[in-house]
Amino acid sequence: MPASASEEPVQQPLQLDALGPRGEFRARNRQVVPDVTGAPAAELSLVPPPFVSRAHSALRRAEPAPPDERVRRIAAAAGLFATGTVAGLGVAEYRLLVSRVGGVPLTEVASAVDRIAERLRDIGTGLDRARPAGAVTDWRDPLVRSGRAAHTRRGDVFAVHAAGNHPGTHSLWPEALALGFRVAVRPSRREPFTPHRLVSALRLAGFGNDEIALLPTDHAGADAVLRGADLGLVYGGEDVVRKYGADPTVLLQGPGRSKVLLTADVDWRDHLDTIVDSVAGRGGTGCVNATAVLVEGDPTPLCEALAERFSALPSLPPEHPKAVLPVQPAAGARALAEYVGRRAEGTRPWLGADTVADELGDGSAVLRPAVHQLARADAPQLGAELPFPCVWVAPWTPSDGLTPLRDTLVLTALTHREPLLDRLLADPTIANLYVGDHPTHWMRPGLPHDGYLSDFLMRTKTLIRT
Repeated sequence: MPASASEEPVQQPLQLDALGPRGEFRARNRQVVPDVTGAPAAELSLVPPPFVSRAHSALRRAEPAPPDERVRRIAAAAGLFATGTVAGLGVAEYRLLVSRVGGVPLTEVASAVDRIAERLRDIGTGLDRARPAGAVTDWRDPLVRSGRAAHTRRGDVFAVHAAGNHPGTHSLWPEALALGFRVAVRPSRREPFTPHRLVSALRLAGFGNDEIALLPTDHAGADAVLRGADLGLVYGGEDVVRKYGADPTVLLQGPGRSKVLLTADVDWRDHLDTIVDSVAGRGGTGCVNATAVLVEGDPTPLCEALAERFSALPSLPPEHPKAVLPVQPAAGARALAEYVGRRAEGTRPWLGADTVADELGDGSAVLRPAVHQLARADAPQLGAELPFPCVWVAPWTPSDGLTPLRDTLVLTALTHREPLLDRLLADPTIANLYVGDHPTHWMRPGLPHDGYLSDFLMRTKTLIRT
């Protein structure tokens, strides 16, 4: 189905320039950004390490605007990002590009854009909630005369290795700008349109070229983006965890391994919509989508029901208004399917690897949901997170304890057992606990994602003056 008149593709390929301290920069070294069919959608300028170094020097020299002005600018940028023409692209053209290149359903891209804008418009409230109660932000505060905690930055320059799996990840890092950091963003080469649009909107709203920068690089330049900053944020999988896990200046946003727990005192039939939504909602590509469901009792009926619900989802191009599943280049989709087949050895497939890659005939393929039943709660597949709706369903008993539920970004607990909820809330490896019918991808502005970002960026110190 063709895109609507307001979402006609732009002239291809689009030029995405770096946004450095002197403004836009078109590099000789440019990389083609293809859409899911392999057709070129844009050329992304890649800057070398010396350019990154000069950008960091400019960021470090810049003085941040007063706090209220920073919050005002970010709120203004939210409006431009969600509705305006930014860097030559209207919002409909931008959304279509993100969908065609990232493979995220167009309706979900539109929802994500709205959610990013909502969070940025209310970024001041989020910062207030994240700040320790009683801490002040200014030495002029009258409370300081009797002594108070002051909330202060742990550095001046913050670097971001951005994710490309979903535009919604870009709602987080602008908090650093609101806190007074100068920010360098290295976009994902898979989907660079969202950070380019957001950085451009922030500049249009008043932030200087020396306060926020977009620095697309190759792998050599990527390390330079982090080295030049005081603190950094990196998205990625196990390889990223291995590379940066021991670096205290880097905050990792790795695999989420989000889960759903069903105990025997609830009927799974009453919660099937929540489970389906947790696995496949919002395109099913995020770290907040459930990759595992643990069931006290026989998981077979739930597996059967999940397979039936997922089988009914249509295979459509990502820009189709009824598309709900992610799309990738066909070769990549086939490789993912083969990987699923290897990981699933020894499991019972309800929707197995052979149905994962559904080719659309234009070089792309829909990534259809996979459902596998595991024999026990400690099966190694339980922690396997994949960039599409792929769920492992395992039996669980109280004697298994919390071990199968740990290392989880979001756990939705469908249970009435209060002692169990006490233990789940107290477990430090479970980042977020949702009790009852809340899908694992539920989020609201002002609430932490994996802790508050300011937990990492800020510190408190005692401040008193006469």
